[in-house]
Amino acid sequence: MRFLITGGAGFIGSHLSDLLIEHHHAVHVLDDLSTGGMENIRHLKGHPEFEYTIGSAENHAVVAELVDGADIVVHLAAAVGVTLIVESPVRAIETNVHGTEVVLMHANKKKKPVLIASTSEVYGKSQALPFKEDGDMQMGATDMGRWAYACSKAIDEFLAIAYWRERALPTTVVRLFNTVGPRQTGSYGMVVPRLVGQALADEPLTVYGDGRQTRCFCHVADVVLALFALATDERAYGNVFNVGATTEISIHDLAQLIIDVTDSKSEISLIPYGEAYGEGFEDMYRRVPDTTKVRELIDWRPIRTLQDVVQDVVACQRGAPSPTKMSYQTSDAST
Repeated sequence: MRFLITGGAGFIGSHLSDLLIEHHHAVHVLDDLSTGGMENIRHLKGHPEFEYTIGSAENHAVVAELVDGADIVVHLAAAVGVTLIVESPVRAIETNVHGTEVVLMHANKKKKPVLIASTSEVYGKSQALPFKEDGDMQMGATDMGRWAYACSKAIDEFLAIAYWRERALPTTVVRLFNTVGPRQTGSYGMVVPRLVGQALADEPLTVYGDGRQTRCFCHVADVVLALFALATDERAYGNVFNVGATTEISIHDLAQLIIDVTDSKSEISLIPYGEAYGEGFEDMYRRVPDTTKVRELIDWRPIRTLQDVVQDVVACQRGAPSPTKMSYQTSDAST
């Protein structure tokens, strides 16, 4: 099959490209390189089944042409990272909403299936854990920039599902929970690569708040298997799926694990949220997905541990080969 991946030069998109090429599919990447980078897909240049276009998912002419040549569209292009969202809320909203609108509009003309990547952020401040796809959202006030990203991605979801119900466009929505692995940058607030970089430099590991907030981290090699399976399964159309690990760890314990793995001399430094992101910043204390729905449909579950995640990020930042075999073959996903 022929896949168009918007945001394909980004962290997740580049790994999805690797998976698709490994499975003998053709890939065309569209990326404006605002947060992605050519270094993520450089190894694919010259491959007979790989092409790329440097451009925006908001460009009607470019998107129309590339959608026309694709069998399936995977829309990953978005503003990402807490730092970017807090500092540039206008960019986050416009990029997320308008880009999705353009992709769905042109996909609808030829009824090309579209997988939309959303985020666990849409659950907002809900405490109904573990988060279920049909659970209520609970956003903060509109004058808190923290929630601009969550709201923009929620609009993406509403739009994708509306296209399915009203216009019969095959759409699938995937809510990703803290995907981590090689090629991810800490430049936009991603916690694992940021802490690994600090540990390797023997600098203090900056943990925001009291460090007791918990997250579930999933290896990107597992996540892209789920994206591939869902994008190619007609039973997924019109549905929303949580994709992520379900084992929690506090950010303080994560920092300590990174220190142990890197044998760093660093110490952990607690930084108030207001100092890191400005006054009034709100965070979710826990973020845990219920993955029953995706498991029952495609028999998917993560097979790599948090230790694997950290080791691979450390190896990537050291410029060493990954200690975890970065193959995308597994019997735990229907591919």
